[in-house]
Formats: sequence, C-alpha cells, structure tokens
Amino acid sequence: MEKKDNYEDIINLPHPISKNRKRMSNYDRAAQFSPFAALTGFGDVIKESGRITDEKMELSDNQITILNEKLLILNACENQPFVTITYFQKDKRKSGGKYITIETKIKRMNEIEKSITLQDGTKIAIDNLYDIQSDFFDRFEIE
Repeated sequence: MEKKDNYEDIINLPHPISKNRKRMSNYDRAAQFSPFAALTGFGDVIKESGRITDEKMELSDNQITILNEKLLILNACENQPFVTITYFQKDKRKSGGKYITIETKIKRMNEIEKSITLQDGTKIAIDNLYDIQSDFFDRFEIE
C-alpha cells in the first residue's frame, strides 16, 4: 500500500465529539496558548521597591517635654477630649514608615507598656508619638 502525503485518508472525517466531556470554551482554549509568565510577581517587586517611605523624625528635648506634659494632662482626665494625634507607623515590608494623623479619643494609657490605646482599639507606642493637638490644652500652660 502506498503512503499518501496529503492526508486524504483523514481530511474528510467528521470532527470527533466527546460523549464524556463538555466542549471547551473559546476563552479557555485561548488560555492554553497564552504566553508563559516566567516572572510572575516581578512587577509587584519593582513597584514595592519604588514605594517611598518616610524616616522616623527624632523629637527635640523640648518636644518630648511638651508631649509628656500633654500625656500627663490626658491621663488625669476622666472624660477624654477629642485630640488630633500624629504618630509614626513602621512599614511592615521595608525600612521607614509613614506618619498618620487621626482625630480621636484616647481610651487607655498603659504606663508599663508605654503605649496608648485609641477609641477604635489602635495601640500606639508612646515612642512613636509625634504630636498631640487639642483645644483642650488651651486651658493649661504648656511650655
């Protein structure tokens, strides 16, 4: 028998249709031929390395004294006033972090842990406080 080079023996056969499997959608079929992403996640790494963080600013002795006075005043208050707190939040992925300013009430101060807990449950280390502002402090002579 002579070999046919032009596939005449199969060219006119009907397309096989499976009785056991559902026909694949064009979308899924195209996905089989999409390019392989060998560097998956590389774009995220590039974006992360380009993200800018702030360095924590060191407070002067005068700023520390004023901040301590304000904390003592707030600690003595029975009804906490609304305050605007600016604090440093360390970045979880890289060095540095960002400064966050929030208007809230202080729920609790923990002198042993040297932290404050805000009304929403956020806990801030006193070492990370940058500033506390409130009209409430106008009643006191703070250096």
